[in-house]
Amino acid sequence: MSNEIRVPALGESITEATIAQWYKKPGDAVSVDEPLCELETDKVTIEVPAHVAGVLSEIIAKEGETVEVGALLASIGEGQGTTAPAAVEPAAVEAAPAPAPEPVSEAAPVAAPVAPSTPSTGTQDLSPAARRVVEEHGLAPEMIAGTGKDGRITKEDAVQAAQSGAATPSSAPAANAAAPLASQAVAVAGQEERVKMTRLRKTIASRLKESQNTAAQLTTFNEVDMSALMALRSEYKDLFEKKYGVRLGFMGFFVRACVTALREIPAVNAEISGDEIIYKKYVNMGVAVGTEKGLVVPVVRNVQDMGLAEIEQAIGNYGRKARDGQLAINDLQGGTFTISNGGVYGSLMSTPILNMPQSGILGMHKIQQRPMAVNGEVVVRPMMYLALSYDHRIVDGKEAVTFLVRVKECLETPERLLLDI
Repeated sequence: MSNEIRVPALGESITEATIAQWYKKPGDAVSVDEPLCELETDKVTIEVPAHVAGVLSEIIAKEGETVEVGALLASIGEGQGTTAPAAVEPAAVEAAPAPAPEPVSEAAPVAAPVAPSTPSTGTQDLSPAARRVVEEHGLAPEMIAGTGKDGRITKEDAVQAAQSGAATPSSAPAANAAAPLASQAVAVAGQEERVKMTRLRKTIASRLKESQNTAAQLTTFNEVDMSALMALRSEYKDLFEKKYGVRLGFMGFFVRACVTALREIPAVNAEISGDEIIYKKYVNMGVAVGTEKGLVVPVVRNVQDMGLAEIEQAIGNYGRKARDGQLAINDLQGGTFTISNGGVYGSLMSTPILNMPQSGILGMHKIQQRPMAVNGEVVVRPMMYLALSYDHRIVDGKEAVTFLVRVKECLETPERLLLDI
């Protein structure tokens, strides 16, 4: 009797995924909840676990294939299976063919470019994305330090190795020597790199362009004197962390300030659906987080009912999950408004792009000391530029400016957040 492993439900509006890599091979023993393969969707990367113990009897969908929700991936049968699955076989494959003489191109120079794809390189154990980078740049997998699961080489590992030039096998110089007349072209080619876009990156690109083409986007700016907020945070951050077990950052204050402003200007928290406007009486705050695979926006739900500690804890948890690649599909859906903090990367000013179908996104930026005129005197204050990009089809200019002014007032006088005014 065999048990089928199928593509799980991936979330609203997501119907397919790409198989990034298999962790097991046919004949390997598997235990309950042990990850079998990794699926890459247009939003996140998820692992498919085994729901029963046994032996992986057959793999139906191969690495690199695109599969739909519910499609058959593999089957698990009864038995003990192999106790040492993938660690022994690659070494045996590398040792058996004894491929050392093959790269010699003196007798057969035409065969040299094919060398990276031979089994002796060990690329058969790489994910499709990593294998593509390795083969395009003629890298030696055994010279690349893998940072993925069980030491596997990820695409990022291969790209880094290609950029450093530290993992190129000896066959590369031979290939260059075989074409002396094209030395200039080879030199130019060596300064370029072609890497196939990941599914996530392609989706980010298409959705950002869709956002620009669909919404009537406009950005309005303001600046905030962060003196009072920085003083408040400095005074209470130790007590806050001791009581709640989480650091007191600026993001919690910004979220609370946006909630206050959204209550007054509900159009910024609304969306267009056909010929209707949907006004929402709740705030699901998207907080943009940068990862190695691109920008993701986990959603903190119902922040209008949360205090500073709850907000900071939720954001901290999402940040850790994003770095570890553990974000689930549901973590990224249902946002009504977004905050993006480019200031952590040093950005002084920017115009963020709407996260459709949302009608507003707030951009935070770097806090910088600047001379300001205060009560007729020039003083130096820690200032931050704020940028609100909004959909002008639903949000009027007056509403956008008013929203940003309310956020500014709440941040410059933090007691307003405590008094909810």
